[in-house]
Amino acid sequence: MPVVEAQGLGKRYNGFQAVHNLDLTIDEGEIFGLLGPNGSGKTTTILMLLGLTEPTSGSVSICGYDPVRNPIAVKRRVGYLPENVGFYDDLTARENLRFVARLNGMRDRDSAAKIDELISLVGLEDAADRPVRTFSRGMRQRLGIADVLIKDPEFVILDEPTSGIDPEGAIKLLDMIVELRNSRGMTVMLSSHLLHQVQRICDRVGIMHRGGIVAKGTVGELGKGEEGQEQLELQVDEITPLLLSRLREIEGVSAVEPDGDRIRLTCTQDVRAEVARTVVEHGASLLELRRPGLTLEEIYLRYFQE
Repeated sequence: MPVVEAQGLGKRYNGFQAVHNLDLTIDEGEIFGLLGPNGSGKTTTILMLLGLTEPTSGSVSICGYDPVRNPIAVKRRVGYLPENVGFYDDLTARENLRFVARLNGMRDRDSAAKIDELISLVGLEDAADRPVRTFSRGMRQRLGIADVLIKDPEFVILDEPTSGIDPEGAIKLLDMIVELRNSRGMTVMLSSHLLHQVQRICDRVGIMHRGGIVAKGTVGELGKGEEGQEQLELQVDEITPLLLSRLREIEGVSAVEPDGDRIRLTCTQDVRAEVARTVVEHGASLLELRRPGLTLEEIYLRYFQE
């Protein structure tokens, strides 16, 4: 059963359609990236998943529960880290976590060991008993991860978790998210505008625009053309008209373009084996054969240009 399943989800505010006809499925143990510019509907979508605002159309299920009809059941199973996480600045990191544990119905003697475990997990052992007002942005985000994990959530939503963090700190935080998924089997939704970070850790991504998801899939799937086309690039020791002609005859190759000492192919299927065989049979030496692929930033821009 999917952890998240939304069908035809929509939200209207005073005549403005913030989200419309949104279909989304996130499987157990998946890290899903939700992308989109400001005003695209990401925040409204997150609020509906959390049960903090009621959809005006469609349906949504989180961990098997309707967030509107069973908000408490959803909140017990879902952790949420907002972009600007709030703490009591005069309390220490340990005291803030103890307070959150109490809000979740945990007694102090039961939560103490768990708090120690989480502080160690997020690398705040040396700062656990310092007031949070002395924390850097990166340290606060790490404490936010510990805060989210207090109740052992099945599904975690992270909204811009690396915003304002230096590159080294961001990489460490991203690696921590992957490790949490791998070690705890958590399902994660990562909302971010930092495309290279999303590409680094997400299994699939969804691109939102004007209240709807205009594309979703793996980066490889989104990098294909409208008809499922992809690019191949090969380098040979000698490019001849006969070799170009033979490559054009391969089933699944729709275009062949020489480019200096390289040949670029547009294909509708995986033809790498046939291309290598054709080059060898032609008597040429194959020096390189690769799928150049698009970056997530290139994919993102392409969808918005279209």
